[in-house]
Amino acid sequence: MRIGHGYDVHRLTPGRKLFLGGVEIPYDKGLLGHSDADVLTHALMDALLGAAALGDIGQWFPDSDDAYRGADSLALLRRVTELLQERGFRLGNADCTVLAQAPKLAPYIPAMRQALAAACGVSAETVSVKATTEEGLGFTGAGEGIAAHAIVLIEP
Repeated sequence: MRIGHGYDVHRLTPGRKLFLGGVEIPYDKGLLGHSDADVLTHALMDALLGAAALGDIGQWFPDSDDAYRGADSLALLRRVTELLQERGFRLGNADCTVLAQAPKLAPYIPAMRQALAAACGVSAETVSVKATTEEGLGFTGAGEGIAAHAIVLIEP
């Protein structure tokens, strides 16, 4: 077995949709980025790539490539899953945490778990998603952005 950690952060900005874990969350701001800027999915992809010693999402899906402009991060996660499968690995489990002062994410967590698990080809019981605020501290606490961490175990 191998363990990987992923982290991602994006700035909140008006005029964009907010996607987390492949789920559109109603909110007056979205995350700024080259793709759909889904920090949760990006953190999970980086954790998976790291566990397999395959680099990071910037190497596989560079923001300098217009092919990934506005990309659906779940489609990219499916590609990362394929890369792992090609090397004989599968996701054992994932533990993910979103850091956001707002919006409240609890109602959307079951859908996030389902979407991420489906993209990885595993059951939702394999993928944990949690959300926490930063008690008003730092850029996430000030509502300037959203961050996410993911830890994964991959198995042959």
